[in-house]
Amino acid sequence: MILKSVVFYYKKYLKSVNSMLYRKITSYLEDYLKSDSDKILILEGARQVGKSFSIREVGSRLFPNYVEINFVEDDEGQQLFKNIHKKEDFYLTLSMVAGDKLSSRDDTLVFLDEIQHYPQFLTMLKFLREDGRYRYIASGSLLGIALHDTTSIPVGSIIRKEMFQLDFEEFLIANGFGAEAIDGLRQSYMNRQSLTEQHHNHVLDLFHRYLLVGGLPDAVNTYLNTHNIVKVREVQEGILKLYAADAAKYEKEHTKKLLVRRIYEMIPSQMENKKKRIVAQKIRGKEGDRFAYYQEEFEYLISSGIALAVHAISNPHFPLSESLQKNLLKLYLNDVGLLTGLLYHNNIRPVIDDVRSINLGSVYESVVAQELRAHGHKLFYYDNRKQGEVDYLIDDHTAMSARPIEVKSGKDYTVHSALNNLLKNPDYNIQAATVISNEREIYQKGKVTYMPIYFVMFMEIDTYQTDESAYIF
Repeated sequence: MILKSVVFYYKKYLKSVNSMLYRKITSYLEDYLKSDSDKILILEGARQVGKSFSIREVGSRLFPNYVEINFVEDDEGQQLFKNIHKKEDFYLTLSMVAGDKLSSRDDTLVFLDEIQHYPQFLTMLKFLREDGRYRYIASGSLLGIALHDTTSIPVGSIIRKEMFQLDFEEFLIANGFGAEAIDGLRQSYMNRQSLTEQHHNHVLDLFHRYLLVGGLPDAVNTYLNTHNIVKVREVQEGILKLYAADAAKYEKEHTKKLLVRRIYEMIPSQMENKKKRIVAQKIRGKEGDRFAYYQEEFEYLISSGIALAVHAISNPHFPLSESLQKNLLKLYLNDVGLLTGLLYHNNIRPVIDDVRSINLGSVYESVVAQELRAHGHKLFYYDNRKQGEVDYLIDDHTAMSARPIEVKSGKDYTVHSALNNLLKNPDYNIQAATVISNEREIYQKGKVTYMPIYFVMFMEIDTYQTDESAYIF
């Protein structure tokens, strides 16, 4: 069913919006806006991942009357909506700025962009839904933080959907891959069939380019238009500055002297260490510091979407969320292009040529975290003092066990003692594991399946189950 949906909407995209980047979220937004649901969708995610653009494109196409209110721009301008707390005042103000575009619920969509900037509107959504005068949709960049500080969350009135930057599959489509080509790659993954040498080299080359460009839409468009790494890095540097400015504002609003930017800037260097963990004592260089002291900083980085959290698990039982160790985690930048920009600047050779003297382990782990998270997986890693460390653990809902994923950037991809130790432990009941690397061939040895790293783009939840009859009850 996943395959049919992707192909169908991609073919629609080819016919109608050839000039735009294809985004999978489009089909979700279309289905929601065409449905009878009276709940209000909030599309959340990090800044610059394409939320506003996607809603604007779909909303203006489906509704004759489309109204967009950006609360950040309002705050920087006339502040018409800033102090509104009642729906009657909201309707009056809305009619002042968009009265000629307001009709009925069936043909009017009101988009509340950056809703977290005026948190009172999160509470007001319940009353706007009950009134039912128009259709509403919202987006939020720091929504996790805003909801944490909101006293009355309209749980039964909203639908929360997370959006990420372009994943590798979307990047391939942006680079000219047709629906049939994507279909063929997916079938190769599902059937465990290796690609030909020529096809493997082509996909792997684009994967390496994805490591440099990442998936932030502005960076991808710049790459497609210029193929100039300097121009791409300029875009990425601007986004990094935007993230830093957001963090600075958050720090300023709190009485405790926060160190959000300090921790964020530490992420690339920490990833070069063997353990890749953020060590609390290194944040201020103060002995005795504990993870709990920086709880607010970690919460901001994770909730804002600019960092991906991978929690440690030493005793992996299904479901993994019941076994996590909250005080041990790795942080990854939310976009691999930002990481390679910080590590290699304008030098593309370490990635494109896969220079052996350069350790790309942190880059490969970063892109895998990015892909798994975008496909709905919660991120964990195995950490056991005696048996070693395995890069990722995800829930295998079909087998009802953990599924380890080991990421290899070098030629020794078959060497993985910690993974072997994990699989030998009968208490964990692990049925299968995956090792991903640059190597072309897909094959299985014992419980371990070896496959090319680009196939991480198909590791969606439950894609290990190919027999649809298993879902019938």
